[in-house]
Amino acid sequence: MKTWQGKEEDRKPQWWVVDASGKKLGRMASEIAKILTGKNKPTYTPHTDMGDSVVVINSEKVELSGNKWDQKVYFRRSRYFGSVKETKASDMRIKDPNFIIEESVRLMLPNNILSKTLIKKLKVFKGPTHNMAAQKPQPLNLEQ
Repeated sequence: MKTWQGKEEDRKPQWWVVDASGKKLGRMASEIAKILTGKNKPTYTPHTDMGDSVVVINSEKVELSGNKWDQKVYFRRSRYFGSVKETKASDMRIKDPNFIIEESVRLMLPNNILSKTLIKKLKVFKGPTHNMAAQKPQPLNLEQ
């Protein structure tokens, strides 16, 4: 008996909307990564994009546990010596709250050629409104 392999034609993509207010960042990001990869579906195939698209709203209201707002540091650099720049999570929350969610979800996705395609299906918005109403996203309740 052969193992069933999913194909791009077999997928039926859905759109989900997640409210990030009051949610822990890591737990929410891992659930979003599962949805983007399609691991929550019985038709999951590792080498094929079988996942859904996710819209995250209220990105500025996400929570981190403990002292992570002061201890968690995001690094960026150019390829020159001494060019490393650090930004605390509390400063990044003011500057670009969408980056915090996008980066944590991106790092939870598999490191293969599909990851670029998967991260494009994540849309993060600051505030309670989004411009993805035409896709008719369904609300997704993540337990905390």
